[in-house]
Amino acid sequence: MKASVQLVQFAKWPREGWVKTRLEPALGRQGALKAHIQLTTTVLEQLQASGHPLVLAWDEDLEAAPPEAGPVQAVMEKYRVPSTIQQGGDLGERMTHALSEGLRSAGSAMVIGSDCPSVDAGYIEQARQALDRADVVFGPSDDGGYVLVGARRIRLGMLAGVAWGTDQALEQSMAAVQRAGLSVATLEPRWDVDEPADWDRFIAMTGQSSTGA
Repeated sequence: MKASVQLVQFAKWPREGWVKTRLEPALGRQGALKAHIQLTTTVLEQLQASGHPLVLAWDEDLEAAPPEAGPVQAVMEKYRVPSTIQQGGDLGERMTHALSEGLRSAGSAMVIGSDCPSVDAGYIEQARQALDRADVVFGPSDDGGYVLVGARRIRLGMLAGVAWGTDQALEQSMAAVQRAGLSVATLEPRWDVDEPADWDRFIAMTGQSSTGA
């Protein structure tokens, strides 16, 4: 019997100078790296708390994991979360592929970024219910992108032609999905962590200590 939801967490391998670079002016390169690890593990904890199957999809296939990935891998081992590698030429192709793979084992699939700590079990449930009436669901972010995309049906190329990393990403993604002949639902907006002010918000939310240069 298929699971109701398959969750896929997208994550970049933690490497100094490659992750959370917009936090570097406030936190320094090492601080930005630590922030990335802290965010990735927080999202892992929150997604597994939803009770749905979860897989973590790394951004590239490396011969060996960087040592900085240790804290993330420890949480994965704790909850027996398997890993995979993202496939596709751009973010749209990667998310579409991940959703397609998720639908092999579940009635619906959802992709969540590792910089989206505002996505919790309750938000996953809202997305699951939205997919009862729509083919694709988006969880908008405050910056014009989105913190979650879920689907119960997909079409190849359904996220093509999107200007990723811009404030038009959500609008263009919704239009692309509709052009592909799929119906769309949206949830209430949430926030992700890109800028120093977002990091401050995360620290205030969790009560965790901040990390500096």
